[in-house]
Formats: sequence, C-alpha cells, structure tokens
Amino acid sequence: MKQSTILLLLLGTAAGSAVAQTNVTIYGIADVGVVAERGGSAGSVTKLTSGMASGSRLGFRGTEDLGGGLAANFLLETGIALDTGGFNQANTAFGRQAFVGLSGGFGGVTFGRQYTPQYATLLLADPFSTGLAGDAANLMPNTGDAASRMNNAIKYVSPNLEGFTGELAYGFGEVAGDNSSARQYGAAIGYANGPLAIRLGYHNRNNNTAVIKNTSSAKDTLLALTYDLKVAKLHLGYGVDKGTNSSPLRNTTNPYGSLVAPSASTDSRDLLLGVTVPFGVHTVLASYIRKDDKNSANQDANQWALGYRYAFSKRTDLYASYARINNDNGAGYTVGSAIEAGSGDKAFSVGIRHAF
Repeated sequence: MKQSTILLLLLGTAAGSAVAQTNVTIYGIADVGVVAERGGSAGSVTKLTSGMASGSRLGFRGTEDLGGGLAANFLLETGIALDTGGFNQANTAFGRQAFVGLSGGFGGVTFGRQYTPQYATLLLADPFSTGLAGDAANLMPNTGDAASRMNNAIKYVSPNLEGFTGELAYGFGEVAGDNSSARQYGAAIGYANGPLAIRLGYHNRNNNTAVIKNTSSAKDTLLALTYDLKVAKLHLGYGVDKGTNSSPLRNTTNPYGSLVAPSASTDSRDLLLGVTVPFGVHTVLASYIRKDDKNSANQDANQWALGYRYAFSKRTDLYASYARINNDNGAGYTVGSAIEAGSGDKAFSVGIRHAF
C-alpha cells in the first residue's frame, strides 16, 4: 500500500477519534510564498515554495488524565509541502515529530522522534525562529537528525521551578554489536523571569557507525539570551562547534562552483546578534551572524538579514525577508529558510502563513 494511502487512513482514524474524544486536538500551519534566490553558480531561481517562515504541517496531539496528577500524552506531526501536495522530511509520514509519553508533577518523559534540547536553544536565540531568508540554522550549530530532531529518543523535560527548566535527551544508535555507534545525547538548562530569558544547550552525536569507525563525535554548545524591552526584544547567541558534522553545510552541492569544493568546519565559533521590534500589527526582525572557522581553511562567513511581518490576526500573517551572506576563502554557506537549504548567497522571500 502506498505511503500516501496509509497516511490518509491514519488521518481519517485520528479525525474520528477527535470527534469522539475532547482531549485530542488537530492543528497545523499552512505557509507558502515566493522566494528569489541569487548568487549560485547554477544561476538565479525564483520559485513558489512551502514553509519558508514555519514548515507547513498537520498534527495531532492528545492527553488522557490517568488520575493522581499523572497524564498520558502523544503527538504525531507530518510535514506538508503545499506547493506540490507532498510530504517533507524525506517523505516520511510523521517526520516532524512522533512520540508518546507520561507527564505529571515530576515533569514529562516522552519516547520517539523529537526535537533536540540544543535546537530549542537555537529557536530562542534567533529572532527569525530558524525561518525565512535569515534562518540561523545555515550557520549556527545544529547536529540533530535532519538538522533539529533525534530518532529513537527518550526525552525528559523538568517542571518549571521558580523560572528554571531543564531537558535531557538520549537517542539510541541501534547499531548491532556497538551500542555507542550513531548514538546521540543532549541537555539544556534555562531560566526565564520577567524580561530576561537565558538558555544553555548541548548536543553530542557519535559519528561512528558499522561502516565508519574512529570518527570524532560532533559536539555543539550554544548559549542563547533574550531581553524584552517592550519596544524591542534583544537576541544573543554564542555557539562552540567541535568535531566532524558539528557544523554541516546545508547545501552540499558546491553551490558557488569553486574549483575546490567547500568543506564543513569541524572547529568553529558562532555569534548571533538580533532584534525583534513589534508595533501594533507590524513586526520588524533583524539579525547578524558571524561564523568563525578555526580550521586551516579559515572559511568564515557572515550573514545580514532583515524581515517584516504583518498580522491580520493571531493566526494569519504576511511576511517578507531579505538576507545576504559573505563567504570567505571558498566557504559554501547559502541563504535558506525553515524548509530549504537555499542555492545562493542572497534571497528575498514573501508569503502568507496561517495557523489552525
């Protein structure tokens, strides 16, 4: 049976459950727009694309009260390509998230495909929330599966204790004969009080597999801080990346046609400075990111980005953004979006997003 048919059957079953059970919610985001990419060696491209600000998705979440303050919960979320009607995340049925778990006064424990604690730290640092042209995930540390997620993961999230929160996550490598191969683990600790929010995230991925042995682990540490002045919110991010795949290139096709293909850094430092300025139904976003490559190739890069959102309502907005990257010494970083790696060093996007 084709995957699309299986998914339709699952959606129909879940929709029927939603009618019968008030604790099941159907939700999603429909995001589509036009992006103009420039500067790649293959030439300019203008296209209709899905999920530039936030990946388009359809999800199902639910809880069941088990008594005594204990609850069971689940989440199934699939990525939707509105421009073609297909699926994102390598055409997987629920590639965005898929987990089940228990929660209570102790916090929550979940099992399945989930976001890494380090990626949630990046979301706090980036005023663009890793979306639009200006997405920080093309330069900032990101070692989780598919750039933000872990498969086969157990995750614990603590309760909020006077503003302090914490997360722990472990992803099984599932390589026969070698339990350490391909495993991942991460953690984060955060504090939020009034205008201040600060979070420290860490992720470690073992690159060793049954085929590739004795390869250094990817280790990423990221500090994120925001301070809300009401008239503007200030953003700061500082990351340290070490090891193979600690800072992978999102576009690996040698986008600028260099005689020597760009190589991903295995030792770098990242700095993000950003601001969010809301006024009425309008919001202006801006960020600067500096990638400092410590390898001998010294393939540094910096990105400037500017964005704008107009809110028709709490659920529907229009957006526009522009970003430009300056690559040094043959670096191959590209301007992407929430769902795409991008093909050049400049991009302009405009679109509409609706949440339901």
